[in-house]
Amino acid sequence: MTFWEHLEELRWMFLRMLAALAICLVPSFIFTPWIFEHIVMRTAVRGGYDIINIEVTSQFFTHMKMSIYIAIIAVFPYLLFELWKFISPALYNQEKKGAIKAFLLGGSLFYIGCAVGYFVVFPVTFRFLAGYELTSMVHNTINLNSYTGLFNSIILLFGLCFEMPMLLWILSLFGVINRGFLKKFRRHAIVAILILAALITPTGDPVTLAIVFAPLYLLYEFSILLVRPGA
Repeated sequence: MTFWEHLEELRWMFLRMLAALAICLVPSFIFTPWIFEHIVMRTAVRGGYDIINIEVTSQFFTHMKMSIYIAIIAVFPYLLFELWKFISPALYNQEKKGAIKAFLLGGSLFYIGCAVGYFVVFPVTFRFLAGYELTSMVHNTINLNSYTGLFNSIILLFGLCFEMPMLLWILSLFGVINRGFLKKFRRHAIVAILILAALITPTGDPVTLAIVFAPLYLLYEFSILLVRPGA
């Protein structure tokens, strides 16, 4: 294929991805109120926090944004499938076998990452931030946009962070990296993961930082076992 043919195929790949998201948005929009009440609000309800809204349009736009996030999470395996279809012609048969396993693993790890973010990271982060007081003269009142923004960012970011093994595995299939490379730069990776963990949960709380850092570092070590040993 020529450069322009590759570009055309890339354009159709993105169009199919957008079409899948658009189709998934319909049921997502319908079920978002139930998901919001029983799943998204779970941490706030259990902690006894009241979430308020001070803007007329916030609840409508929150409904829309949550529908988009839910649709992305639901259709994520198909997005990986489209990505696989695009790069598979460039792989040898042996590489394709490894890449198929990588993409299957990637879909599973994405949902595991979302689950870790939902059950572990978000509750700890929210309770710390919602309960933190600079002074007793200022009382925390949790805004709807603030709550959903923190929820969406943590869940989606953790799902994407858990794609690290798949990404490193694919890079190893193309010969970009190998097991020796990852071991050699382990210390650099630890610093990078620590910075990433701090960006995901900028609370300054060592316990929260450790909770975020631990699974990401374990994923890096898991990736070392997956990638090719190298020459």
